[in-house]
Amino acid sequence: MTSSRTHSVGQLLSWAIFHQVVDLLQATVGTDAIVLTENQAPKRFFLAASPSFSALIQADEIDADYCQLYLTFSPDQILAFLEEINYALPFLLQENQSDHQSEFTLNLIKLFAHSAHPSIQHQVEQERLINQVTTLIRHSLNLPVILETAVHQVREFLEADRVIIYQFNFPAPSCLIDGEVLTADPTVPNLDGITYEARSSDRIPSILNLMNEYSAASLKHLQKRHSDSVTWAANSTKSKSSTVASLLDEPTAISIQAELVTPIMVQEELWGLLIVHQCQHPRQWLEREKILLQRIAEHLAIAIYQSKLYSELQQQKNTLEQQIIDRTQELRDTLIAAESASLAKSEFLSTMSHELRTPLTTILGMAATLIRAFQDTNYILTPQKQIEYLQIIQERGEHLLALINDLLDLSEVEAGKMILECKEVSLSKLAQQSIQLVQGKADAKQVALSLELLPPGERTSRDFRFQADPLRVQQICLNLLSNAIKFTPEKGQVTMRVRVSSTTAILQVEDTGIGIPAEQRSLLFQKFKQLDASYHRKYEGTGLGLALTKQLVELHGGTIEVDSKVGVGSKFTVFLPLPRA
Repeated sequence: MTSSRTHSVGQLLSWAIFHQVVDLLQATVGTDAIVLTENQAPKRFFLAASPSFSALIQADEIDADYCQLYLTFSPDQILAFLEEINYALPFLLQENQSDHQSEFTLNLIKLFAHSAHPSIQHQVEQERLINQVTTLIRHSLNLPVILETAVHQVREFLEADRVIIYQFNFPAPSCLIDGEVLTADPTVPNLDGITYEARSSDRIPSILNLMNEYSAASLKHLQKRHSDSVTWAANSTKSKSSTVASLLDEPTAISIQAELVTPIMVQEELWGLLIVHQCQHPRQWLEREKILLQRIAEHLAIAIYQSKLYSELQQQKNTLEQQIIDRTQELRDTLIAAESASLAKSEFLSTMSHELRTPLTTILGMAATLIRAFQDTNYILTPQKQIEYLQIIQERGEHLLALINDLLDLSEVEAGKMILECKEVSLSKLAQQSIQLVQGKADAKQVALSLELLPPGERTSRDFRFQADPLRVQQICLNLLSNAIKFTPEKGQVTMRVRVSSTTAILQVEDTGIGIPAEQRSLLFQKFKQLDASYHRKYEGTGLGLALTKQLVELHGGTIEVDSKVGVGSKFTVFLPLPRA
């Protein structure tokens, strides 16, 4: 069992002083505290415990006038004492609240202000130092400030020449700890070094930011030399081979006359060392000074762990905030896309309404005229006029059929239901057939059509053969040619070029049409998209032709490119990869 006096140093006092301290403690805790006491010699104690403030006073009788007094506020020591007397508190014992601790400490200092017992005053001052550190930890999450303040306060209290914090395993090149959780990077070496320092004067050489490959193994070596104690001391120049500075090969080790070292353990892992140096003269370290340094190190470990948890929480908060921002942006993009799709659908329905009504109106009008001519003997149509009307009906019917076929084909491609029936085809023959099928449209607009075969090397037009779906390749050719004829004015030129290289079949349709503005080229291959509104009035179409063409090209594993200049013309180039053997 751990003794409740592990961190307590006995002080020789009169029994009168003992009773005064007990009265002061009883007045501090109030009537709601749990009080345990024993007044029978030779051992006496007084324990007061509450959720906000607890303390234990023990006295060993020396004689009728004097006793050895022990005073502690440590929850661990108080709990150890309660175990010894087999008593359990009904609440969890915590560190004392800073205001209660300060009140008791100040009153205790007043009590001993005129006392001839400097040792008990020292103990009170020590408790006040501990209280200052714990108060700072409670009220601040700024770890550098806590550590910097702690080393200065410890140096002043111990009247030492230098106090340092030696930290293990932090990423280079930073040497100050800011509490941030650093991401492990295998390319960045981890160093050991002195990160905080407090000196009594400039005459004491500074070793701040000293870096060295000191390790936990070195610490174990020092602990072995000092019988595995938690806190150990080197008390003279004869012991300098056992100092931390000597293991660092630091020249200032020669000037260290005495050294006091305690490890800072964070969650059972060695975080660093709290070290006190006496440089100008030898010094014998007292047991109470070792206990003070150890208690300070324990509180600093709490601050370090607290800062680490806060940093992790901040990192999680930042991550969640970024995820919320990203998700909000995704939702905003989805909403914009949905609104754009809705607008495109509305435009498409408007365009489709016009494209369907115009030929249907013409067909119905022509059919009604022909019926009237047959039924009304007074209404006479010449045979030539009847043939003309029937041709108009046929043309408009073919236009509607092509429109419906484009819609069905596009829906099949998007649904993944279109299957290519690939076979060996002649690209030159498909191009020639396509030219023949649109020749009538070109002649009607007085647009010149031409076909250029560009075989590499000694190849001839008979050799323009590759594996593809002939129906879909011809559909690509017809869509590009029809589009070029539609947007090419009278007396214009439309040229189709065909070439097959070792890896690619190339189709190119070039016209001398109106051209496409650069800002509108992104709309070319979008479904249900027309270009400028002025085109709606002059050029018929639904915007499906090029969208379907792009889908068919990509279905073959190819790509399509466009080069255009307003008022000069456009050039569409299709690249279809040749299947490997």
